[in-house]
Amino acid sequence: MSERQVPTIYPETRFYWDGAKAGKLLLQSCPACDKAYFPPRPFCPACGSRDVEVIEASGKGTLYSYIINQLPAPGYEPPFTVAVVMLEEGVKMVSNILDCPPDPEALILDMPLEVTFEQRGEIAVPQFKPAGGAQ
Repeated sequence: MSERQVPTIYPETRFYWDGAKAGKLLLQSCPACDKAYFPPRPFCPACGSRDVEVIEASGKGTLYSYIINQLPAPGYEPPFTVAVVMLEEGVKMVSNILDCPPDPEALILDMPLEVTFEQRGEIAVPQFKPAGGAQ
């Protein structure tokens, strides 16, 4: 199996990757409309304000949606789960689900999830796993 890809870090996303390396899931939030958002960008997608701040997310969420990928991908052995996670902060993130079989019997919508960080060289990539341990 080939190695998993390492994301490209841009100036606008450096805070996010630095936070992940430190074991923190960081988001941006807009004080003007009180909304958190992801992915990182220099303006609020809800109201357009450029007065944004970085917040630390709880790292807790629920399984909003998923697919079980049956095709090979660099660094991934099929089948594997690609999911949309709804964070407590109201933000959706696309991620992989770790420590849970890629099986509809195990992947229950709205199941509680928690962030975990997968090391890829010098980069830590936020991923999610069932809250409280393996299923």
